[in-house]
Amino acid sequence: MNENPAGLDQELAQLQNVYELLTEFIVQYSFQIVGAVIILLIGIWVANKMSDVVTNQFEKHNIDVTLGNFVSNLVRITIIVMVSIICLGKLGISVTPMVAAIGAASLGAGLALQGMLANYAAGVTIIVTRPFVIGNTIEIKGVSGVVQKIQLGLTILTNEEGELINIPNKHIVGEILHNSQQYKLVETKFNIDYQTDPQLVTKLITDALLSQETVNQSRPPQVGINDFNSIGMEIGVRYWVPTNSYYDDKYQSNLAIINALRTASITIPCPVREIHLQQ
Repeated sequence: MNENPAGLDQELAQLQNVYELLTEFIVQYSFQIVGAVIILLIGIWVANKMSDVVTNQFEKHNIDVTLGNFVSNLVRITIIVMVSIICLGKLGISVTPMVAAIGAASLGAGLALQGMLANYAAGVTIIVTRPFVIGNTIEIKGVSGVVQKIQLGLTILTNEEGELINIPNKHIVGEILHNSQQYKLVETKFNIDYQTDPQLVTKLITDALLSQETVNQSRPPQVGINDFNSIGMEIGVRYWVPTNSYYDDKYQSNLAIINALRTASITIPCPVREIHLQQ
């Protein structure tokens, strides 16, 4: 069976046309392509170097690591985008239609990802305004813990149990935020008899708390008469302990307080109710 000479000649002609187009393109744009590639490589190298310089400067001046990472990444991305635009212009490609297309796509993506973008916007606000930094103890909407990591989309806390708590940043910005730095407040109260010397009780509790190494010594405990009621005088106690061992330190401190009161023969009165029965 013989092959069709006309079809073979047509295929050879098409291959010849493709070869000529590729040769013409390479000859005409080879220098532009090489130049664009070189510019892109140099731009990426400069972007990485500038990012490292920014990071080193932030570390040198002891600025928060989260803010340093954000600024360095922003510098890197900005330089790469600018270099990419220059490379496209070097190849003779107009960037105006691409910018319009990217804008339209960004609008559609923004409508579809409103929640995610809200978290990112809130993350930028947290990084720039710095209401808290890594290592601080914060409480937001009843959830508390030590800040372990701040990301654009969420903030990660850890508590005494070692649990990792992920809070979307949009639930942090605009809400009431408690920042107690590295320590957390312990607050308790109990009653003593009216016959008991309140100054003696105050001194005993204060000395017991100061004897605990985990109690924050830079902020002295606050002990005093909080209120008066039918049972006796209400003693209020406030002191600060590290958040990462909050409950353990609180239990040990309460034990030290009750032992000090028992040693001094001071009892905590219980409410008594009298019931009279009539025949």
